[in-house]
Amino acid sequence: MIKIYHNPRCSKSRQGLEVLENSKKEFEVVKYLEEIPSEKELTEIIKLLGIAPIQLVRKTEKIWKEEFKGKELSDTDIIKAMIENPKLIERPIVINGNKAVIGRPTETILDII
Repeated sequence: MIKIYHNPRCSKSRQGLEVLENSKKEFEVVKYLEEIPSEKELTEIIKLLGIAPIQLVRKTEKIWKEEFKGKELSDTDIIKAMIENPKLIERPIVINGNKAVIGRPTETILDII
């Protein structure tokens, strides 16, 4: 089943949700600010995306700039920072089986559904 990690307050995330709704396929919505992914789950998402953890971080967020920017962080440190501060997780993330994309631009979602 297709899964979207969604933040309803984010316009790109809402656009990603709309792409899925228009696809007429079944999907699950995970409001990741409320249902924060575990370390294991986030690690698996990063692996599916085929990226380094730092590439999933929203580096423009205030919390990143104030708490983490310029510090030497391991991949584990970065993952823990995202779990402790889920606003740092880039969005939307769409997973379909063993494929995943960050829906920016939203058209990338079409590549996996």
